[in-house]
Amino acid sequence: MTGPDAWERLWTPHRMAYIRGENKPRHNDAGDECAFCRAPGLDDAESLVVARGATAYAVLNLYPYNSGHLMVCPYRHVADYTELEDAEVRELADLTRRAMRALRTASGAQGFNIGMNQGAIAGAGIAGHLHQHVVPRWGGDTNFMPVVGHTRTMPQLLEQTRDLVVAAWPTDGEV
Repeated sequence: MTGPDAWERLWTPHRMAYIRGENKPRHNDAGDECAFCRAPGLDDAESLVVARGATAYAVLNLYPYNSGHLMVCPYRHVADYTELEDAEVRELADLTRRAMRALRTASGAQGFNIGMNQGAIAGAGIAGHLHQHVVPRWGGDTNFMPVVGHTRTMPQLLEQTRDLVVAAWPTDGEV
C-alpha cells in the first residue's frame, strides 16, 4: 500500500502543459509563437531536433504518444500538404523513411503509425504549420493504462530518446 487509498500513482506532470495549451500558438501565423517555426532556430538538443535537411527537419514530439514519437516538418510555415513544393514533399518522405530506420535501430520499433492531421477540425494541434507524425509501435505497447487510467507511460526521458535517435539516424548514403 503506497497511500491512504492504496492506489499506485504514475505522475506525468509534463502533460499538464499540453492540457493547458502552453506553447500552443493563439493564431496560425508564422513566427516565434509557432513551435515549428521556432524550433529550427534553437540548439538541436534544446529543441529536440534530431535531423535537419535542406527544406525540412525531424523533431521529437514534446507531448509524445510513445517514446520516440517524432514529427517531420517543413521549415516553411505552410498549413496544407497541397501547398508544399516538390522538393519539400520529397524531403518529408525521405526524412520519414530515415526516421523509421533510426527508430528501428534505436528502439527496436516493430511498426509505425505515420500521418498528418490537416486542419484543426481534423485534430491538428498546431494547424498552421504542417507536420507529419512518426509514432513507433511495439507489440503490447497499448496496455491497460491508456484504456482504464487515461494515462500514457513513457519509459524514457525525451533527452535520452533524442540521443538514441540521433546516434541511429541514417546518413545520406544509407537512405
